[in-house]
Amino acid sequence: MQIAGKLEIEDLPRVCPLLSRAVNPAYGRHGRLAVTVAGVTFGGRRPVVIAGPCAVENRAQTLALAQAARAAGAAMLRGGAYKPRTSPHDFQGLGLDGLKILREAGDLTGLPVVTEVIDVRLVETVAQYADMLQIGSRSMQNYPLLVEAGRAGKPVLLKRGMAASLCEWLGAAEYIALEGNLQIVLCERGIRAHSAGEYSRFTLDLNVIPAVREAAFLPVIVDPSHATGISARVEPASRAALEAGSDGLIVEIALPQSACRPLCDAGQAISPATLSRITAFAERRTAAMESETDCVESELAAVGAESESAGARQ
Repeated sequence: MQIAGKLEIEDLPRVCPLLSRAVNPAYGRHGRLAVTVAGVTFGGRRPVVIAGPCAVENRAQTLALAQAARAAGAAMLRGGAYKPRTSPHDFQGLGLDGLKILREAGDLTGLPVVTEVIDVRLVETVAQYADMLQIGSRSMQNYPLLVEAGRAGKPVLLKRGMAASLCEWLGAAEYIALEGNLQIVLCERGIRAHSAGEYSRFTLDLNVIPAVREAAFLPVIVDPSHATGISARVEPASRAALEAGSDGLIVEIALPQSACRPLCDAGQAISPATLSRITAFAERRTAAMESETDCVESELAAVGAESESAGARQ
């Protein structure tokens, strides 16, 4: 019996032929597309750490956090100028003023900027200030927005919907790719499951990282802040994500000495000191993997040379 609308992994070549590994043999079994954002590359050997406030609340806060993020080793700056909140009475962001502050902070620190766009009417405006457009979890299936983001000419960070399957997630990415924009980075940010909300904000699905890599050739990063919802759990979740093969992280930070708590998601924001430990772990892991790769390549070269020598003697 065929259930209408139900998708299986086997359907991906049909659902997303532009992004499916099976339909694009040039990438082979393990090759990936490198996505570059103002000199920062996703999908290379080094994971990319993006950090910043959940929301741009004022100029002083954002500039201070941007400088702290850079000092702690982050490669990109995040921050929300437009915030889709559950209640319309909650802080919705500073809008255009927030974009200007974020751009100033990026220029001051030399960090490329990624920020969320929540409305098709805002795509052009956000693209004027951001180096990368973020499509949030709540907007993953806003197909007109995906189309406009794809047309904007900027790399896109596409977060997984909080209840989205892998097929639905990659199908959303295909909407962007159809506009001629393959510069897409996927972001796992936790899904609603049986335990979600009991001891963490969402369930961080690290199993999806190798699944994405098998199905498609796009880079994939992890958002441990939204997944855990608890600052003390962000660091171990970040380490786990990197060990699982994530191409990077996007985390929220706050200054512990600040007199004012962040207006958005204060409980999941980590300190710059914690961010420093996360970036240091990422560097150590990268160095260890590169050393291991060099050793394997040296051994293979030695075996090849020995084989050639033996063949010549015969």
